[in-house]
Amino acid sequence: MQFQQLQYFVAVAETRHFTRAAELVHVAQPSLSQQIKALERELGADLFLRARGNITLTDAGEALLPLARRILADADTARQEVQELVQLRRGRVRLGATPSLCTGLLPDVLRAFHDRYPGIRLLVEEGGSRDLVRELARGALDLALIVLPLPAPAPALTTVELLREDLVVVSSPEAAAPGRGGRAVRVADLEGERLVMFRHGYDLRELTVAACRAEGFEPDLAVEGGEMDAVLGFVRAGLGVAVVPRMVAARAGRGLRVTPLARPGLHRTIALAHRSDVAPPRAARELQRMLLER
Repeated sequence: MQFQQLQYFVAVAETRHFTRAAELVHVAQPSLSQQIKALERELGADLFLRARGNITLTDAGEALLPLARRILADADTARQEVQELVQLRRGRVRLGATPSLCTGLLPDVLRAFHDRYPGIRLLVEEGGSRDLVRELARGALDLALIVLPLPAPAPALTTVELLREDLVVVSSPEAAAPGRGGRAVRVADLEGERLVMFRHGYDLRELTVAACRAEGFEPDLAVEGGEMDAVLGFVRAGLGVAVVPRMVAARAGRGLRVTPLARPGLHRTIALAHRSDVAPPRAARELQRMLLER
């Protein structure tokens, strides 16, 4: 009994027509009929009652049909499992993330993933949440770490909340402490401080500017337009203060004073997103699991 013969048998059983079954499995109709006859000889029983314009299953055919379907389904499952194992030995994961997450959250997780799956190539694209959502939608990324809420609804995406992170104020230890020099600073205390500000499109820029405006003032920008590393460098040089994620401040090392924001403070919600209509590849799902379990 050959696997191909079972495929042909199921196709005829489901279409009740030899010609349509041959088209379904992409084989010439005479070849399909010969394979069905060979299967019947092997089993020692007719599987179909053949009448002009009417193909029906015999009792033997009825008995074989669920077994054949199970065999084909098991074979398909085996093929998928092997392919997924191969995907974890070689392949790629295309991950998008905001620059601050590339600095704070990702290094440890990506190192653990690379140690476990050294054959998987990691392609990381930095960008703001809006740009990353656009890249996900057009299929250029498998996963993306984005900041919620999104600037516009994205019904084609599935998002899973990953963490809620506090924002802090960083400043140069050689400059005066921000606000009144206390152990915490309010957003309102940033009025009169010179801020080092991220470029347009940066989630942290939009969040910080919105918080200042909610307190009734426009932020005084000393320098603007930088990425994360540049902003931290400008702060170390004493050009101003900046509002950054706590994880980034913790990784930034020496040369920065870190001051928490007084309650209620500022926070951001990080989520892991992927397209709803396409399941991520196995390697991407494994990275997703590691991020969620971190």
